[in-house]
Amino acid sequence: MRTYKTELIKDLLSVKAALKGPEGTRVLRLLVDTGAAFTILPWEVLESAGYDPGGTKKRQKIITGSGYEFAPEIKVREFHCLGKSIEDYAVLAHNLPPGAFVDGLLGMNFLRRFDFKINPKDGIVELYN
Repeated sequence: MRTYKTELIKDLLSVKAALKGPEGTRVLRLLVDTGAAFTILPWEVLESAGYDPGGTKKRQKIITGSGYEFAPEIKVREFHCLGKSIEDYAVLAHNLPPGAFVDGLLGMNFLRRFDFKINPKDGIVELYN
């Protein structure tokens, strides 16, 4: 088991992640969101790493505060978070509302790959594999 400290922001847990693309690596702060099916990253971060969200035909329907939207699904070269690295990882390109205190969401398509426990009182995530 490995334990990772999160950052508590407005009673929510966030973690750092890194995205590797053709144009380099970008570091992000993501909200740990067990209610999100996919990891969501901002368009501008994906573009700056060398990806083209507008150029992909694959879309996923997501629910946002303003209703349903279709977000581009992109396979990124490498994604690093909580001590794990995943190659050819699917993320969605979508910008969070202005004033959001994180860059994006760490969704279940990442978390479900591992046995994990979230301890919100202590602000930690434990990964068992």
